[in-house]
Amino acid sequence: MDVLHFTSRKRETYHIQLEYSLLWECALGIAAITNTPMIHTLEKPSSYWRNIKRSLSEELVVQLDFVEKNNTWKALLQLLHQERFSDLLEFTSYIEKQSDNELKFICLPYIGANYQTIRSKAASGEKLAINEMKQLTNGNAFFPQYIEFICQTDPSFLKEHLIHVMKGWYEAVIKKEEENLHVILQTDYHMKKQMAEKMTPEEFVSWTTGGVAYLPEPNVSNVLLIPQFVYRPWNIEADIEDTKVFYYPIANESITPDDRYTPNNFLVLKHKALGDEVRMRMVKLLFEKDRTLQDITAQLNIGKSTIHHHLKILRSAKLVKIVDSKYSLKRDMIDFLPEELNLYLTK
Repeated sequence: MDVLHFTSRKRETYHIQLEYSLLWECALGIAAITNTPMIHTLEKPSSYWRNIKRSLSEELVVQLDFVEKNNTWKALLQLLHQERFSDLLEFTSYIEKQSDNELKFICLPYIGANYQTIRSKAASGEKLAINEMKQLTNGNAFFPQYIEFICQTDPSFLKEHLIHVMKGWYEAVIKKEEENLHVILQTDYHMKKQMAEKMTPEEFVSWTTGGVAYLPEPNVSNVLLIPQFVYRPWNIEADIEDTKVFYYPIANESITPDDRYTPNNFLVLKHKALGDEVRMRMVKLLFEKDRTLQDITAQLNIGKSTIHHHLKILRSAKLVKIVDSKYSLKRDMIDFLPEELNLYLTK
């Protein structure tokens, strides 16, 4: 059906917020080492994680096993979003002073503005509300089990566990690299802040996350971007009140801030992807309109396997995506190549 648009209102977008903290890195490190199915996909090799685990105290290993069983890393992240904590002591003191119901309410996942009453009732132990929250989140891999755990666990025990695992990981892992990690996160934060002034919010989210196309959602007025090193190359998404959160992987050049000659990995991939005549032809075809694999093959008169190989390179560089079974050019990634190159050359 055709639609006539007579409205003068522009589509609303969101506001960008940027934060960085060693506390986020600490909580995400706990999440990473306890995510056994995913740990082999992280940038740091499996040997790195094995060596860390061997170096930990028996008590901390027990606490991490508990995290893996009950996904309590989620509770740490939920709690970290409540205030801007200056250090670990301030954060753990905050956990200690929460009432039983407040602690459970914060730790339970945010599932939408319309469900805050249900979340509150679940935190107070109402069985119907707990079951409703579990039902509403049954599409998530771990939320229903996690909700049951938070609502049924003794709050004093939960506080003790969260404080012990956070303190233990910080002392055993973060503190050894505290100064270096702070510089790395701070460098990425300032680099992103500089680029944020040159892009629309949607373009900036896509650029920062390496290609995530996040459009405005109802009841979401802010996007919070938090740099992280430990979970590279993955972006991690979360929802809190009126805010979408992306814990995004820091750029390569942030890891070596004293080396002005290290380029951003995606910048290198993009230029490599464009440094080929066939792929340049494909980019121009996709600039004109979205096309199927068959369309591109017919236009270029090249075998499907070769075309597929070139498309894979363009997708890895975050220049092309698939939309409704067609290949589509990510124009914002093309548009900001000059800005990215300028940022590298002038840093």
